[in-house]
Amino acid sequence: MVVIVGGGFAGIAAARALAGAPVDVLLIDRRNHSLFQPLLYQVATSALAPSQIAQPIRHLLRGARNVRVHWDTVTGVDRTARVVLTQSGNRLPFDYLILATGAAHSYFGRDDWAAHAPGLKSIEDAAALRTRILGAFEEAEMQPKGPRRDALLEFVIVGAGPTGVELAGALAELARHSLAHDFRSVTPHCTRIKLVEAGPRILPAFAEGLAARARKGLAKLGVEVLTDPRVTDMAPGRVRLGDREVATQTVVWAAGVQASPAAQWLGIAGDRTGRVPVDAHLRIDGDARIFVLGDTAAHTPRGADRPLPGLAPVAKQMGTHAARVILAGTAGRRLPAPFRYRNWGSMATVGRNRAIADFGRLRLAGFPAWAVWSLVHVALLDGTLSRASVALSWLWSYVTWERGARLIVGAAGARPRGPT
Repeated sequence: MVVIVGGGFAGIAAARALAGAPVDVLLIDRRNHSLFQPLLYQVATSALAPSQIAQPIRHLLRGARNVRVHWDTVTGVDRTARVVLTQSGNRLPFDYLILATGAAHSYFGRDDWAAHAPGLKSIEDAAALRTRILGAFEEAEMQPKGPRRDALLEFVIVGAGPTGVELAGALAELARHSLAHDFRSVTPHCTRIKLVEAGPRILPAFAEGLAARARKGLAKLGVEVLTDPRVTDMAPGRVRLGDREVATQTVVWAAGVQASPAAQWLGIAGDRTGRVPVDAHLRIDGDARIFVLGDTAAHTPRGADRPLPGLAPVAKQMGTHAARVILAGTAGRRLPAPFRYRNWGSMATVGRNRAIADFGRLRLAGFPAWAVWSLVHVALLDGTLSRASVALSWLWSYVTWERGARLIVGAAGARPRGPT
């Protein structure tokens, strides 16, 4: 029995690679869907609907007759008894275990900030942020000019990695183009977007020249980039950046991640972000039948000075490799060569016709990078319907500047009714 915990990129890739093999597979996830996280910010900024970037796990694995799916939450692992413990009280035995449980937001010891500065890791996060963003514009429309309206139209994004940069660009386009003619009191020039980075420059994982191009693109969209100031305090309606206080109703956190508690489940010391050290075949030290993949794993390739980044291609390739190792073990065959990541490059988009891409020797910026970014992200989506739907949505938005997913729904979607 192979138990896979996590239905993200790595878990789904492992399950697919084991499909049809002479092994029983059980995949456990606390959600019933697999999510394409790199495009969550487009749900938050109304460019895409949640269903366009998420697929039911059972649907993705419907053809894998040897794979079962449990909708449950894992609470621990008993390595001695070889069982996975779940919230529903199940004790699920395993011969091989794959932990691909991803990562959560890290507030660097200030977890109380989470209530004021949500991040983007789930459909729920994206829907809540979309409601907050659209709600801010709606309320600002009813406010007279003054501090209250200014705070509603002040957006602060903390963290200038790819997520923060892409969110800032998408939010600027939403405010300056998609919503430009929909309101009467709120104009594009009323909106202020601040992108805050504690380091000396944005996109530190990219070459300095590419990062400079991205910053220039953000400036053209009206995004104010602040480097070096750290967030020192936060409360409802305000955020302190160094010695400067900013009045705002919307702060978004894109500054750090913390791995899932897999290290605690296994009784292993993780690195500073909680990732589990793994060997050349992605196995934990002392147990050749337990694998840790994706954002949860700290795998440093031979000759490298840092672990592989938490990217979708990394996770997918890890999942496939772990499955190959398991199949070799169950068949008594020689193990495959150690895991080697085939670098697909790093990309980030700043908005329409603006992006950067680093493929090692080849570096692109502007429209060519944006076109490659678009094609790669469509190709990485699961399912023909999702690919076609996203491509058509992007084409429509490109031609018209419109965004069709601008709905405020749920409990916050209706204002309280007065007496009738």
